[in-house]
Amino acid sequence: MAMPEHTIRAFDADLQDLGRIIAEMGGLAERQISDALEALDRRDPDLARTVVDADARVDALQHEVEEKAIVTLARRQPLGVDLRDIVGALRVSNDLERVGDLAKNIAKRVQVVAGDDPHAAVMRGIEHMATMALSQLKDALDAYARRDSEKALQVWNSDGEIDAVNNSLFRELLTYMMEDQRKITVCIHLMFCAKNIERMGDHATNIAETIFYMVEGRTLTDERPKSDTTASTGVAFMRD
Repeated sequence: MAMPEHTIRAFDADLQDLGRIIAEMGGLAERQISDALEALDRRDPDLARTVVDADARVDALQHEVEEKAIVTLARRQPLGVDLRDIVGALRVSNDLERVGDLAKNIAKRVQVVAGDDPHAAVMRGIEHMATMALSQLKDALDAYARRDSEKALQVWNSDGEIDAVNNSLFRELLTYMMEDQRKITVCIHLMFCAKNIERMGDHATNIAETIFYMVEGRTLTDERPKSDTTASTGVAFMRD
């Protein structure tokens, strides 16, 4: 049975509200990533605190998405693509909330490593990873706004690139720790930072999978491209 015209308009308004909230969450998550890496690079505890404080707003927006989605499901009882849009908003908001948490985790390490001076090549590698993750997230959010399954698939297929950089950084940091035991603490913290960035890339590809499902009505059945070998070399514990 077709929905009455006023019901359709109300449902469209609900979907627009969800899209607006997701867009705000995405913008905040992107800012958290940029600020967290800048704080790490500059050893800036004040900027790091702004990243930690901003996480509360991201969490509040996720709860807003959940409440809005539940009310919309109860009132409209959507089917097909309309239902997938609401389920997709729930999934995307959850991934964005986790991205914010990961950025917060990096920011919390700034104070701990403030007195250490890591090798410049390591910081360049971490910054390169962050740039890649941020690009993935921006592309995924653009694909979400446009309902572009082709662009989402491109994001999904790019995940292995971040993994490869993470693997290289892991080996480099291990080398520094073996060469100079005084660097063990800072190197371990930087390993966690790199792993957090790698996980951001995973959440961007999660969003891409969700978009593909929303638009195409089916899930991606292929195995996600992964190149992360750090777990097999002894750091499976690095899951903040």
